[in-house]
Amino acid sequence: MDIYCPAEASVLLASYSMQAKYGDSEEATGKPGDLQSENLLPQRVIDQYQMTPEMWEEKIKVWYGDHRNMSREEAELEYLKVAQDRLEMYGANYFPISNKKESELWLGVTALGLNIYEKENRLLPKITFPWSEIKNISFSDKKFTIKPIEKSSPDFIFYSSKLRTNKLILELCIGNHDLFMRRRKPDSMEIQQMKVQAREERTRKQIEREKFAKMKQMYEISFREKEELHRRLLQVADEARLAQDALRQSEKTIELLAEKAKVAEEEALLLTQKAAEAEMEMQRIRISAIKTEEEKMLMEQKAREAEMIARQMVEDSERRAQEADRLKEELIKARLAEKVARDRLSTITDTSDFSAILLSAQCTGSSYRTQSTYRVPSSAYSGCIQPISLPVVTEEDLCGSGNAVEGDTGSELITARDMEDLSLEIEREKVEYQERSRSLQDQLNNLKSEIETLKLEDRQTSMDRLHEQLSLNGESKFVTLDKIRAGTTRARVAFFEEL
Repeated sequence: MDIYCPAEASVLLASYSMQAKYGDSEEATGKPGDLQSENLLPQRVIDQYQMTPEMWEEKIKVWYGDHRNMSREEAELEYLKVAQDRLEMYGANYFPISNKKESELWLGVTALGLNIYEKENRLLPKITFPWSEIKNISFSDKKFTIKPIEKSSPDFIFYSSKLRTNKLILELCIGNHDLFMRRRKPDSMEIQQMKVQAREERTRKQIEREKFAKMKQMYEISFREKEELHRRLLQVADEARLAQDALRQSEKTIELLAEKAKVAEEEALLLTQKAAEAEMEMQRIRISAIKTEEEKMLMEQKAREAEMIARQMVEDSERRAQEADRLKEELIKARLAEKVARDRLSTITDTSDFSAILLSAQCTGSSYRTQSTYRVPSSAYSGCIQPISLPVVTEEDLCGSGNAVEGDTGSELITARDMEDLSLEIEREKVEYQERSRSLQDQLNNLKSEIETLKLEDRQTSMDRLHEQLSLNGESKFVTLDKIRAGTTRARVAFFEEL
């Protein structure tokens, strides 16, 4: 028979399951879809909401992150606590029974007593009979008879249809009743000594876990520092590479400008030579004798043309000279840029920061290798002592047990001071548990409100609607048990007969 579990409790239990299985491993939360193969949620819950597996996985990872530094034993213990406190059907074995009126009912055998449920409601018991009120249990064929301690109360009788089921019910009742009475007897000296040793062992393991967590934190800080130094080293290397590229580009520009300047100087020199030759030709023509007017005019025309050509060559020569001057200025600027680039490269490669970065990277690597040799004792991961809060029972339930403890005062291993410290520790743990329980309930309510809008109403089962109604009425597992325990055993037996 499946145990009913609401969606928000399913997510919380799944997160504790992941912590118990993987611990603080980053592999479980690394990539989306890594948790889909784990079957962490009931298929019923997945089908009742318009949520993808990735959305469920994200909800689980949020809770999973809150359990960081929790050991496997602690995660398993918290898992059981949530199941015990939040799941109404947890810890109950259900059997179909009937009363004298042949009404179909459910019998729930639990660690606290016997619960009676209606046929359609296995979440909220109608009656309960604690083990402290039960004196004897027996059956004959299909008839079960339970004798209460209260003498004025009639026997509690119910009927079961199968003999094999009756034997199983009897065995479960006897076993749970024996455990119930054993838990409420005073601890022997040996048990008290074991509890003290267990408390000391738990404290020692807690110290070891804190030491391991501190070492892990130091390792993470060292790793982050190493990554930062490595990033800075790469950044400086990139700057040096860019400076070298700029230097090479400047050298190429200088060579190109030098070639252009040389060509311009050669062209200017050639134009100067041509201008001189033209001037000499013009002087020769002027000196030449002109015999006729026609030849004179022709010579004058040639002289004018030669003068124009010479003037044009002079202008070209001046223009080439100006261009040569401009190229010289650009050459000077390029050489200055080359000098700046060389200074910058020298500054980057010779700076003390660059040396400090390289030295820090080497030191960090050395520190990382040193810290990586630390070994955590294997005992830091094993063992978990679960504190049990014991309710008070009457003197009739414990008759004769007190005499077994008396007379051993001289050989007691636990002093009154130790018992007082133990009581204070139990009380402190109880207060802390209540505070955690309230905080956990607030978180569950927030998660429930987040996914409430995605619920598919047509896929809700009768159990879902019943649980929702109980939540709206403020009913919970232990609140209900406290209410139905009120009154006498006789009144509860009479109520059972009327169901």
